Amino acid sequence: MPKPLLPVVNRPIMEHVLRLLKRHGLNETVVTVQFLASLVKNYFGDGEELGMELTYANEEKPLGTAGSVKNAEEALKDDAFLVISGDALTDFDLTELINFHKEKGALVTVCLTRVPNPLEFGITIVDEEGKVERFLEKPTWGQVFSDTVNTGIYVMEPEVFDYVEADVSVDWSGDVFPQLMKEGKPIYGYVAEGYWEDVGTHESYVKAQADVLEGKVDVDIDGFEISPGVWVAEGAEVHPDAVLRGPLYVGDYAKVEAGAEIREHTVIGSNVVVKSGAFLHKAVVHDNVYVGPHSNLRGCVVGKNTDIMRAARIEDGAVIGDECLVGEESIVQGNVRVYPFKTVEAGAFVNNSVIWESRGQAHLFGARGVSGILNVEITPELAVRLAGAYATTLKKGSTVTTARDHSRGARALKRAVISALQASAIDVRDLENVPLPVARQQTARGSAGGIMIRTTPGVPDSVDIMFFDSQGADLSQGSQRKLDRVFARQEYRRAFPGEIGDLHFPSSVFDSYTGSLLRNVDTAGIAESGLKVVVDASNGSAGLVLPSLLGKLGVDSLTINPGLDESRPTESADMRRSGLVRLGEIVASSRAAFGVRFDPVGERLSLVDEKGRIIEDDRALLVMLDLIAAERRSGRVALPVTTTRIAEQVAAYHGTQVEWTTTSPDDLTRVGGEEGTIFGGDGKGGFIVPEFSSVYDGTAAFVRLIGLVARTQLTLSQIDARIPRAHVLRRDLATPWAVKGLVMRRVVEEAGDRSVDTTDGVRVVEADGRWVMVLPDPAEAVTHLWAEGPDDASAQALLDEWSAVVDSAGR
Repeated sequence: MPKPLLPVVNRPIMEHVLRLLKRHGLNETVVTVQFLASLVKNYFGDGEELGMELTYANEEKPLGTAGSVKNAEEALKDDAFLVISGDALTDFDLTELINFHKEKGALVTVCLTRVPNPLEFGITIVDEEGKVERFLEKPTWGQVFSDTVNTGIYVMEPEVFDYVEADVSVDWSGDVFPQLMKEGKPIYGYVAEGYWEDVGTHESYVKAQADVLEGKVDVDIDGFEISPGVWVAEGAEVHPDAVLRGPLYVGDYAKVEAGAEIREHTVIGSNVVVKSGAFLHKAVVHDNVYVGPHSNLRGCVVGKNTDIMRAARIEDGAVIGDECLVGEESIVQGNVRVYPFKTVEAGAFVNNSVIWESRGQAHLFGARGVSGILNVEITPELAVRLAGAYATTLKKGSTVTTARDHSRGARALKRAVISALQASAIDVRDLENVPLPVARQQTARGSAGGIMIRTTPGVPDSVDIMFFDSQGADLSQGSQRKLDRVFARQEYRRAFPGEIGDLHFPSSVFDSYTGSLLRNVDTAGIAESGLKVVVDASNGSAGLVLPSLLGKLGVDSLTINPGLDESRPTESADMRRSGLVRLGEIVASSRAAFGVRFDPVGERLSLVDEKGRIIEDDRALLVMLDLIAAERRSGRVALPVTTTRIAEQVAAYHGTQVEWTTTSPDDLTRVGGEEGTIFGGDGKGGFIVPEFSSVYDGTAAFVRLIGLVARTQLTLSQIDARIPRAHVLRRDLATPWAVKGLVMRRVVEEAGDRSVDTTDGVRVVEADGRWVMVLPDPAEAVTHLWAEGPDDASAQALLDEWSAVVDSAGR
């Protein structure tokens, strides 16, 4: 970035300089530009916005301080002119300086100021009349004989150009002024009172911000002083529960959440988001930066368009360049420089400057498609590029089904996705707001693929962009890699005008879905059973399907929370828990057979038994497994390797067998779609009903459960009571990407001669049946551990033992 464009309290230094010139009646200005000249020109234009007239003089090669002014001679040759640096912050009285120049009849007047440490500047000696006697560039302490230094601000008469050779590098104080003095020309020095800071170092840049905030510089601050020293610009949103300790500045349209703490000398740029729990002290944050929850920024500078993720820490003196990503819980030590477009991975400890490594996600896809914070990591621009890449992997003229949840963010992003698909010669069937299982089922009916956009479960400010194959299942690892490659190369296919895709909105989507569901899932005995159930739609899209379904099932049902709530597209763990407690109370008081609660997109299901007690998700998997295996008496059950081994006992008791899959949903889906599979589940509320579909479907699981309970004549609490208790514990450990391979190698070495299962990650089985599983996360700098034992204490001990192995390898 050109130094004159560095913002000081949200305005470029050069803008402060131009405003000073205008204040003193200097409206016609020539700007000499060389490094990244277009950036300066694009920002200031012709000066009309400032009420000034700006022209530009380009240096093709470095011409020195005098040569660059000579380069602009055409515009300056008619009258006395003032030379001022565009990267020094000052409030000198330029009118007084010009008057002094005229009074003395000077050819050149040098503006001087007093500084405590003159070593970095050119010292200038003047006599009682103000005439310059001597110049000394960058002296040693042995040569220091004054504290008056040359500020680089001059008033000059046009005759001075006779002493500057054109088109060569010439300096004022090194070449021109000594020559003028030799010839006895009138060179005067004017010692100015006021503020002057040559912003050439990190320290001076941070100091300049603090000085403006402290009122030590007479410059315009763009904003309102809402309390002494606390400046807030137009459109900024600062929560009343945020802690502000001035002097500080919050830029226009910035957002500071409740619980954030902003301390003195902090400057927050335009459109910056500061999340709850963040702490900033003496930090300078440029425009469009995301400051994540519980992050800690002290005495640092953060460049524009950078994302600082949760609990990251940036220490005093560090500088983060533009468009960087600082991962969760990472630490950037003091005085480290992170150059633009770099990534600091989650959990990293950075104590050396990051110069060469490029920014870029190792993997686009995580566990839930492409996920990230809305308008920070997942922007409309990214959605367009992703959809364009996806379209490029399909044939021209293919049909893609699109859908969303009931959030505003998903609606906005889906429109961007549809535009990109159509522009890539893809026809679009838009389902609008439907439950996730309906989107999958409709995709499988003649589409080449599908895209669903939803709020990330439990994270209201994040979204998932989910890609489906022609069967409505998540893309396979191979298809994800293909999409990744097209996206990374930016090789998007574009349609010719006559090939632009069509957009249509299919009708009777819900009737089609419920009709197919009731044809394929066994509902025998439901109508005759007289069962009463309570159904909680969680104010989500599952409620859109229930009216037509429950009527056709012929079951006595009570539906609660059926309406859509745009402000709550997902729910926290606490909200979900309190919803289940409330459901339990209604089930118990209404004497229903059981209660079910859908997640907001209708993909997952939680259970409450007839006594109103919550059946935890891992227990609900065993209850469903027991019911289905008891009824079918043969076949295969698909479960991820992280499931308790009690599932094997339950399945074997009823003559069925378990096929262990990886933790990836597409692997469970693959097995769920194979011949002979009777059930699948992930222990987190996701159930597969293979006779209807091979993907998680809360509504299909609900219909299957009603039929099973109606026919078995047992209550859920009775079934739960006959299944042994499981003791599986889980832990997540931060692991930098660079050491993940080393961690897994150390785990295998540490396993020794114990039984090792590598279905997914590494599962080490002890001789007594206890086991631990270590699995690196595919999308984050994290390693997951699971352990199972005969009781919680033994599982905990196993978890502690292997956590130490992972930690030691990760250091």
